[in-house]
Amino acid sequence: MGEPEIGGLVAGLLIAVVTSPVGVSGAVFLLPVQLSVFGVPSPAVTPTNLLFNVVAGPGALVRFHRAGRLRGPLTRLLVTGTLPGVLIGAVVRVFAVPGPGVFRVLVALLLLPLGLWLITRTLRPARVTAAAMPSPRTVTGLALAVGIVGGVYGIGGGSLLGPLLVGRGLPVAQVAPAALASTFVTSLAGAGAFALLSLTGSGDVAPDWSLGLACGLGGLIGGYLGAHLQPHVPETALCLLLGTLAAALGASYGVAALS
Repeated sequence: MGEPEIGGLVAGLLIAVVTSPVGVSGAVFLLPVQLSVFGVPSPAVTPTNLLFNVVAGPGALVRFHRAGRLRGPLTRLLVTGTLPGVLIGAVVRVFAVPGPGVFRVLVALLLLPLGLWLITRTLRPARVTAAAMPSPRTVTGLALAVGIVGGVYGIGGGSLLGPLLVGRGLPVAQVAPAALASTFVTSLAGAGAFALLSLTGSGDVAPDWSLGLACGLGGLIGGYLGAHLQPHVPETALCLLLGTLAAALGASYGVAALS
């Protein structure tokens, strides 16, 4: 294992430990690291990130399954929407958004508002009522839209759905396992779609297999540890940390895209 792979393993482990307790695989934060630190070209960085989700996902899911927290309709609703969405997003990513400049803008537009919104909702939580809970149709429609964006961005969709649903009032303990399960399933489909598109398209479409697998191995370990730590870590502190990281990364990529 070379130096990039060792760095990827450490990065995947550290990120997954922090993000998995709130239902985020960590791919949303790993992608800028792959672009800036490891120099993965665009659009190959997207399937590389999906490969991370595929390898890392079972770590947290095994822990949540042992705790009996993967049952329930929310997982089915999220997968129903994000699975077709991520396939559409993969096609859009290869044929419509191949340039790194456009991709940096997309990263900024996704991360900055998501981070600021999550911080605001954490510091000023809305009172949860029955009316505030999203309907099954709303959840599936939201999952479809997020799945398309996730296919373009390389995060599987669940990493965006987790913060969105928590902000709507659903408890983290319910959202986290469902969001991670959705991320795993859609990332598996998305990675397969990119592998097929790499046979017909030109440019760097196939994933960086060695780096993606190394990051995923770190995420596998970190995800298991993070899911184990979830009951012992204050939810507010984790949400504020995720929001701050997302906003800072989004701002930095926005500046890079404008410079």
